[in-house]
Amino acid sequence: MEIISVKDLRKTYKTYKRSEKGFFKSFFKREKVLVNAVDGISFGVEKGTIVGMLGPNGAGKSTTIKMLCGALFPTEGEISVMGYSPAKERAKYVKKIGAVFGQRSQLIFDIPPVDSFAMNKAIYGIPDDEYKKRLAEMVELFGIADVINKPTRVLSLGERMKCEIVMAMLHKPEVVFLDEPTIGLDVIAKATIRETIKKMNAEGVTFILTTHDLGDVEELAERVIVINHGKKIFDDKLHELKLLLGNKKIVDISLTAPFEGDAIDGIPVSKNEDGTKISVELDLDKTEVKEFLSRLGKAVDFSDIEIKELPMEEIITRLYTE
Repeated sequence: MEIISVKDLRKTYKTYKRSEKGFFKSFFKREKVLVNAVDGISFGVEKGTIVGMLGPNGAGKSTTIKMLCGALFPTEGEISVMGYSPAKERAKYVKKIGAVFGQRSQLIFDIPPVDSFAMNKAIYGIPDDEYKKRLAEMVELFGIADVINKPTRVLSLGERMKCEIVMAMLHKPEVVFLDEPTIGLDVIAKATIRETIKKMNAEGVTFILTTHDLGDVEELAERVIVINHGKKIFDDKLHELKLLLGNKKIVDISLTAPFEGDAIDGIPVSKNEDGTKISVELDLDKTEVKEFLSRLGKAVDFSDIEIKELPMEEIITRLYTE
């Protein structure tokens, strides 16, 4: 059953272009320019699923999430979440959803998170017994019993993000929107937040997740929507996204001496200015990592090596180009 339905969603902003005839001319006459931040996106989301929404900066992800939350009115198109029109029925709608924006805090800076939680209890009208039980569960889950009594301003980023998620989940929302929830976090904090999302999802909560971190998507989402320049360019399962580009990794290598060539055993190499750091895009369907490392050891002397996923920007650029 679809819990979210989006049809031909558009958000257009009006801006102005400076006159080419001079600075003072711009005071009196400016050319109007329309920018399509979101340009005709349609998709549906089944109840109890986690959908990852990917794309580079400025692609339209956050604008889409804000319209789904009801914070922005669409210029055109239709949105239905649990039968609500988010922007038109916002007062009723927000009681059913949760939202976490990694770069914006819902917590009040100068007071402890526990006081912000109490404020949400009053706003959402959560009964005392239910609030105490829910808060105790979330505090234990995140291990933040000591943290919630400290002023928000002294918390680390990881501690604050855990409290942000508690804040969003206290009223038991049916749908939760997460915009960059693990941005800037260390490995342990990321793992804790991902596990919490999985547990909430197992209880039937539907999540829409926007992120630049492929780790978030691989750990959490089975389905991926890719947006670029305001348009949806991919909507399918995660493994289908990877198949589009092949099974590839980036290998970054630090060398003990400058590299003079432009390839290692026929595989093209990119390098920094002095040639002491090189990168290789390795197609694992053609060359296994073990085999490549064996060739590498014969070709160069290296002091460090890192194997990582293709950067999200690279994936999006190739998808859009192709």
